[in-house]
Amino acid sequence: MTMPPPFIKIIGACLFVICIISSCTEVKHDNQLTEKEKKEGWVLLFDGQSTKGWHLYNDDKRASTWTVSNGELICGPDIRFDHMDLVTDKEYKNFDLTFDWKINKGGNSGVFINVVERPDIQATWASGPEYQMLEGSHPDYADPLKRSGCIFGLLPQKNPVDTTRAGVWNESRIKQLDGHVEFYLNGVLTVQQDFTSPAWIDTIGKTHFNNFPGFGKQTSGRIALQDWQKAVAFKNIKIREL
Repeated sequence: MTMPPPFIKIIGACLFVICIISSCTEVKHDNQLTEKEKKEGWVLLFDGQSTKGWHLYNDDKRASTWTVSNGELICGPDIRFDHMDLVTDKEYKNFDLTFDWKINKGGNSGVFINVVERPDIQATWASGPEYQMLEGSHPDYADPLKRSGCIFGLLPQKNPVDTTRAGVWNESRIKQLDGHVEFYLNGVLTVQQDFTSPAWIDTIGKTHFNNFPGFGKQTSGRIALQDWQKAVAFKNIKIREL
């Protein structure tokens, strides 16, 4: 029996709408940029296959525990190799950085920004403030200055949010514009700070970071991923310069 014309029109209209939605929606894949992201100026900092664009802090020749497996940039607990932080080859000033991360039970790691790489500065944390990453069962999780999404040892979460359970991915974001920084954890704003303000310098002065003359004074530098001898994995690391 022939279907009445009104039903044909309705079905045709529905199919048309579905086609339009499908054509406008891009499927996202790990460690890849959509066409929209490319047009917006995003670039990958991790290609899912290698550590290209990164090197060990103050040393790009030694073997380390940083490896790539199944599209993940992993720092494992293997003690046969040197444990050192990984830093970008390039320096950044104004940027929007996003990344996914997961960490083992009891794990502790972080992402540093505005890192100064010099032989006389022995570690990334001696110059760059840290976006803290901490698994919830770690003893330090009770300290509000050491929870994920805070500036480690300096500023607590602006809005409370927990990390996911061990081994489950979290989404993080760091935005910096002329020294004004914002941290996000799983979509929640956790930090707002002006690195050029007297209040920031005063905050540093009340902590052990005051023992490091160059700490927190910069508004540009390298981005670093922290090794802490517990397995941590990253993917979908991408950045857009502002």
